Amino acid sequence: MTRLLRRAKEDFGLQFHFKDHQRVAKRRMVAIQYAANKKARKPLYKDLIKASGKCVGYAQSAIRIIDQSPSASLSMMGLSLDIKQIVSLTEKVINQTQRRVMHDEKVAASDKVVSLFEPHTDVIVKDRRETFYGHKVCLSGGKSNLILDCLVVEGNPADTTLTETMLDRQNDQYGRYPLKVALDGGFASKENLAKAKSKKIKDVCFAKKRGLQEADMCRSHYVYQKLRRFRAGIEAGISWLKRSFGFNRCTWKGLDSFKSYVWATIVSANLLTIARKQLA
Repeated sequence: MTRLLRRAKEDFGLQFHFKDHQRVAKRRMVAIQYAANKKARKPLYKDLIKASGKCVGYAQSAIRIIDQSPSASLSMMGLSLDIKQIVSLTEKVINQTQRRVMHDEKVAASDKVVSLFEPHTDVIVKDRRETFYGHKVCLSGGKSNLILDCLVVEGNPADTTLTETMLDRQNDQYGRYPLKVALDGGFASKENLAKAKSKKIKDVCFAKKRGLQEADMCRSHYVYQKLRRFRAGIEAGISWLKRSFGFNRCTWKGLDSFKSYVWATIVSANLLTIARKQLA
C-alpha cells in the first residue's frame, strides 16, 4: 500500500495526508516473531493493526480523489483499481487478525488471506508436518511414465475424499477404469477400497495400509509389492517434475495462470518422455 500511495503522490501529484508506517510495521513484525508467548504478542499485534488501519485510511482518501477527478487518466484509474484490491485484502487480514489474536477465535482456512500478491493461495496442512501455502495437485501416471491426469484442488480437502474423484476421472477420460491402481497412503480407507472394488478394479494398493489387509486389497502379496514399487516410481517422476521443470514453485501470477503453469509443466515433461521413447 505504501508503494502505491507513494506512486500516487510522486507520479500523479495527488494531494492527501500520508505518512509512511513501514518502519513501525517491520519492527512490530520482528517483535511478534521473537515474542516469548501469546500474551507478549497481543499488544504488538494491536500496534500493527493500528498502523495498518491508518494506511487503509490514507488509501481510501487517494481512491476518493482519483474516482472524483474528471481528468483522471487511464494510468490513474489503473492505480485506483490496484489500491482498491490491496485495501480489500488488507481489511480482510486485519479482520482475521482481530478475530484470531484479539478474540481467540478460530478462523477457517477458507476465510484466511495468506498472500496479498496471490490471494487465491490455500493453506496446506498435512498431519504434523510443516504447513505449506499453494494448491494441492493430484497426479495420475501410468506404465509409460506419462502423466495421464492432473487435478488442481481448491482448498485443502483430505486425500481420502479425492480417491473416487481421481478414479472416476480415469473412466471419464479413457472410457474405462484401470485394472490395477497404486495410491498414496493418504488415500487409504476401507470405504475407498470398497468403492474401488465396486468399479471392477482388481488390485488396489495403498502405500500405507491403515488397518487394511493385503489380501483385501490385492490378489497376492506379490501383486501388492509390485504395485507398491510402481507407486515409488511415480514418486520419482514427480520429483523429476519438481527438479527439472519447476513444478515445486509457480512463477506465474493469478489462479488461472497457476493452472496454466501446472499444465505447461506436465505437457513439457510428457513431450520429453515421448521424445525419449521415440529415440530409444
